[in-house]
Amino acid sequence: MSDPQPPHQLPPERRSSFPSRFRAPGPSHVPPSRVRASSGLVPGALFLLTFLTTTAAGAIHQHPGVDISGWQVLFPVGAIRPISDGLSYSVPLMLILLCHELGHYFVARAHGVQASLPHFIPLPPLLGFGTMGAIIGMRQVTSDRRKLIDIGAAGPLAGLLVAIPVIAYGLSLSPVGTLHPGGMQEGNSVLYAVVKRLAKGVWLPDGTHDVFLHPTAYAGWVGLLITMINLLPIGQLDGGHIATAYFGNGYGRFARRLHQALPVMAVAVFWWVTLVVRREIAGTNRATTGEVFSIAAQGAMPWMVWWLMVTAVRRLSGSGDHPPVEALPLGASRRRLFWLMVVVFALLLMPVPMRQTLAGVDRPPPPPDRLSAPAAARPASSPPEPPP
Repeated sequence: MSDPQPPHQLPPERRSSFPSRFRAPGPSHVPPSRVRASSGLVPGALFLLTFLTTTAAGAIHQHPGVDISGWQVLFPVGAIRPISDGLSYSVPLMLILLCHELGHYFVARAHGVQASLPHFIPLPPLLGFGTMGAIIGMRQVTSDRRKLIDIGAAGPLAGLLVAIPVIAYGLSLSPVGTLHPGGMQEGNSVLYAVVKRLAKGVWLPDGTHDVFLHPTAYAGWVGLLITMINLLPIGQLDGGHIATAYFGNGYGRFARRLHQALPVMAVAVFWWVTLVVRREIAGTNRATTGEVFSIAAQGAMPWMVWWLMVTAVRRLSGSGDHPPVEALPLGASRRRLFWLMVVVFALLLMPVPMRQTLAGVDRPPPPPDRLSAPAAARPASSPPEPPP
């Protein structure tokens, strides 16, 4: 991505102290033909690369237990092959992300706001979901509050229109099984819990059972998580655009305080997970106190990551405040849209996105080998017996 045009060379209506989450400005000296040629080339290349990394991430989840050499950290070939096993995860996830960004794109263009095609962000498959989502670029964040709230809300709503059917279909392919201590528990939101209840007829997890996600269901869950993150009402995330459009320029002060409160949220999640895990291991010796704290830190880590990301953006840009908007109030329909998005965010909120769970039933010990004598009864000098 090229450096933005210096602020003193821009007309007053284009000056902004903070690069928009949607903006991808280019220097004025680039010939129009080159801009047009690269406008589709870069998004296309990023789309293909992200499709590769998400497919690889899906294949890794399908092939647990494969040893990964140190030199394969970025792309562990052994754990991925055959990579086609990851398509049931990558295709629905990419579709959700694409619809999310196209929602922004088409509404922006409908309002006469210049916007780029979606730029997907690939991530090495071992580091998470295979992607960090996608963005579109806008040369100027509109100061029109009506346009701003429409553009900000269009992406999450368009993404959810795909994510909910995807997760419902994926849950129909996902079995319900017995929980065993040591597995990973995905975060539960109100919406996700209700969809699981409708799909399986019971509230899950129930302490001993939970649904074991098919890759398509996992892709739908990732789509819900990414939508929730985008709706955080901070900076120039979708939620920041929506909140600024509703409350006006005075919201920036509250957004800064909300950003500063993210570490406090991390501490609250840490102690909440500690209490939950202690209840899970009550009367057992499944974990030490140090291991409980480690699991709690794992559950709280995403809130610190989000705080660090917003902090880094503020430092690099010189300001994390949203560009100013006009003083004209929103109409009744846009005010209703704001409260709809508040409800959507509440339904998607996952305080603990992912953690290790110690709930469930202890696995029975493996049956003894009929051909092997107990170690205490075997002479120390006798050679090991051949495998059956």
